[in-house]
Amino acid sequence: MPTTMQESATIAEQLRALVRLQLIDTRIDQLEKLRGDLPDEIRDLEDEKAGLETRLEKYKRELKEYEVERRRARLDIEEAETLIKRYEEQQLHVRNNREYDALTKEIEAQRQRIEAAKARLEELERLTEERTAAIQEAEARLKELEEVLQAKRAELQEVMEDTKHEMEQLQAMRAEAEKAVDPRYLRAYKRLRARYRDGRAVVPLERGAAAGYAVPPQQQVEIRQRKRIIACEHTGRIIVDSELFQEVGQELGFTNGSAGSS
Repeated sequence: MPTTMQESATIAEQLRALVRLQLIDTRIDQLEKLRGDLPDEIRDLEDEKAGLETRLEKYKRELKEYEVERRRARLDIEEAETLIKRYEEQQLHVRNNREYDALTKEIEAQRQRIEAAKARLEELERLTEERTAAIQEAEARLKELEEVLQAKRAELQEVMEDTKHEMEQLQAMRAEAEKAVDPRYLRAYKRLRARYRDGRAVVPLERGAAAGYAVPPQQQVEIRQRKRIIACEHTGRIIVDSELFQEVGQELGFTNGSAGSS
């Protein structure tokens, strides 16, 4: 069925609306890129900081546990030494070898108890030194992280302040531009925006190609006529003649109407 004049006008309006939306989105993308990797860097630093803080809490909790164990080991040694003295005194008053041997075993058991407690004290001393060093290292890194984070946040805040006014204007323009796009075309536009990293759903026809792919001559003619919405057979992107990009860009007040082709 041939396209009516009214339908052609509607298609032309939709193409213009799509280009307007694309140019606005492209400018928003450019402003967001000014932030560079700062948001990701800040997020990574915050994650590292949170991990360090959790580790520090664990280390400090372990130090307290080691101190409790040290006190317990010292008490074991004192108690064992007291028992040894008592058993040695009792050996002086035993009536037979059986009692003497029994006390000798008790004395040996307490000496082993002392050796085990001393070995644990040595291990606890080593662990305490390791944890203390780890805490000092973590605290130093935390201090360094906080300084870097403050600098990165200030840098990001400065960039956001510099672009805040323009970003607010663009967001308002975008909301209006989106209303002018037919819902079915808007859904397709959003899918394409999400599919490609450069966010270009609508691309201009320039020197017989669009987004790096050659466009057949007959399609080029149809694209310039603006009577159909034509998608690239390779990428699915909507192709529009470059003059329309220039026209809409000038209407929006952008210095370069071909912003969508960058």
